[in-house]
Amino acid sequence: MAADATGAAVRSGTPKAVLALTFNAFVWGVSWWPLRQLQSLGLHPLWTTALVYAVVVAGLLVLLPKAWRGFAAHPQLWLLAAGAGLTNVGFNWAVTVGDVVRVVLLFYLMPAWSVLVAWAMLGEKPTPASLLRLLLAMAGVLVVLKTPDSPWPVPQGGADWLAIMGGLSFALTNAMLRKSRHTLGESRMLAMFGGSGLMAACAALVGMSQAVVPAPALALAGIPVALGLALAFMASNACLQYGAARLAAGTTAIVMLTEILFASLSSAALGAAELTPRILLGGSLIVLAALLAAMAPSAPAQTAPGGAESR
Repeated sequence: MAADATGAAVRSGTPKAVLALTFNAFVWGVSWWPLRQLQSLGLHPLWTTALVYAVVVAGLLVLLPKAWRGFAAHPQLWLLAAGAGLTNVGFNWAVTVGDVVRVVLLFYLMPAWSVLVAWAMLGEKPTPASLLRLLLAMAGVLVVLKTPDSPWPVPQGGADWLAIMGGLSFALTNAMLRKSRHTLGESRMLAMFGGSGLMAACAALVGMSQAVVPAPALALAGIPVALGLALAFMASNACLQYGAARLAAGTTAIVMLTEILFASLSSAALGAAELTPRILLGGSLIVLAALLAAMAPSAPAQTAPGGAESR
């Protein structure tokens, strides 16, 4: 009887869970716009990422002051922090300087990379179905990368490489989440958020992007935007945890693919992307591979606090 009541409660919350996940996808799908606004004010996306996640970590430590204790007992959380940090460095930097649709599609190679990462890190041998998804995704990438001006379908510039690196890092992050699922959820969350801010700050400081510290005058116009972005990321993560805890993992993954839709529509409307037939064809193959991955039987236990992937 209790099980029936629980199932009914979960089913009744399904529309809200889908709406929560859609909001999360919307925030990430349009995050390129505030990132570009801040860059136009002199704040490089690496410094924006560092600032945003510093605010997020501060808020997390206020709510969960014991979250940091997991690091002493579980050093593998530092690897999780590095993977999450590289994910955000790659994605945030790429959508700021590159064609938004192209970047998001290359980033969403993550399900294809997961096949190889799970084989190498978790010992999960690929199935014929997973290899088919990998081939579909790679075919889509070749179509996306083969521009009329390039003789070979290879990454064209830094934004492409950053997007691919971000997607691969996301796959590594998810594998690390599964390997560290025995740790406290708040410690994993702190590792991901703290790693994102720390990795972005380190990348900026070593001069990977010539990301100089902005002038103090920026604070008047840019810092409020950065703080707003931090609050949006915090709200979107809360929605992710709420929605993913109430929906099947495959359903969660499918709803999250609406990020591609939000990114495509917003960037096309504002002139930050070009929706050519080639991009649409290649993108369709990548999305199809991601959909097939979302509908495939999932491995036991996974991902982020609350049972969701996060970044």
